[in-house]
Order: sequence, then structure tokens, then C-alpha cells
Amino acid sequence: MEFCPKCGSVLIIKIKNSSCPRCGYTKKGAVKLSTKEKIEEHNEIAVLKKDFKTEPVVNETCSKCGHDKAYFWMVQTRSSDESPTKFFKCVKCGHTKREYR
Repeated sequence: MEFCPKCGSVLIIKIKNSSCPRCGYTKKGAVKLSTKEKIEEHNEIAVLKKDFKTEPVVNETCSKCGHDKAYFWMVQTRSSDESPTKFFKCVKCGHTKREYR
């Protein structure tokens, strides 16, 4: 990016010259554009288990199997002035229940 030496505005780059949109200054000569890109090789690939869960685990009793641990997340399912819906998914059997407040 180049700036006008007279007014400091950003010069508009054209193929054979650059010009200032504010004061009309023109810089003669071809504009050289170059990019430098460094390509890094990553030979390592992270492998995650298929059942990898990122939700937090809380103490919540499952109504289906009675297990006391469940994954927990919240979603805004109603209008924004309503409280969000809480979802609990049992760690053991996968039963999901929701809680409105």
C-alpha cells in the first residue's frame, strides 16, 4: 500500500501508474506487486476418539437409567427475553431431556 506524498491519502494502484483520488497526484512507473508466502509442512495429524465430547459433565440423574452424570448445554430456543433451554444428555445411555425455566 502506498500513500500520496502531498496529502497522505491512499494511492489507487493502476497497471502503469498510481494516482491520488483526493489531490490528483500521479506516480509514474509500473507498480511492482509481490507476495511472499511461507508454506509450512505439518506431518502430524491429531486423531480424536469417535465419541469425543466437549460439553461439560454435571451431576444430573437420568430419568431413564438412573445414572447420575450428564452432559450439559444451553440453547436459546424461544425469544431473546425468555430464559434459554437447558439440555442434559446421559453419559451412560444417551437419553436427552430438556429443562425450561
